[in-house]
Amino acid sequence: MRTMPQNRMLEDLFLREKPARILMGLKTGKDKPVYATILAKESDCTYSHTIKILNAFRNLGIVKFDKQGRIKKVILTDDGWDIAHNVEAMIKKFSQIEENAAKEDKKKQPKPGKEEKKVAA
Repeated sequence: MRTMPQNRMLEDLFLREKPARILMGLKTGKDKPVYATILAKESDCTYSHTIKILNAFRNLGIVKFDKQGRIKKVILTDDGWDIAHNVEAMIKKFSQIEENAAKEDKKKQPKPGKEEKKVAA
């Protein structure tokens, strides 16, 4: 089995929808305990896939687990917070770009009244 270069592994992990959603779920849940089951529901992901992603995050030092009896809380590390802030900034920037593109498309569309006058002339 070939091993993937570290930077490629990080790209594959963070530039996908489910891991990004899980990371955002961890970031927004800073004031309350966050559990894998909650993250799975919020990210529309199976529990087993969520655990697989969280284990990858833990191996990279992005999250840590705080096990209390049968309950396991998921906590972002300092590096995890940095990455979560950066992913959130990227998501916001992408939204701004999409909104600006939609506005430009709307400006470029001819108004119904003007197009009819040109055809009639």
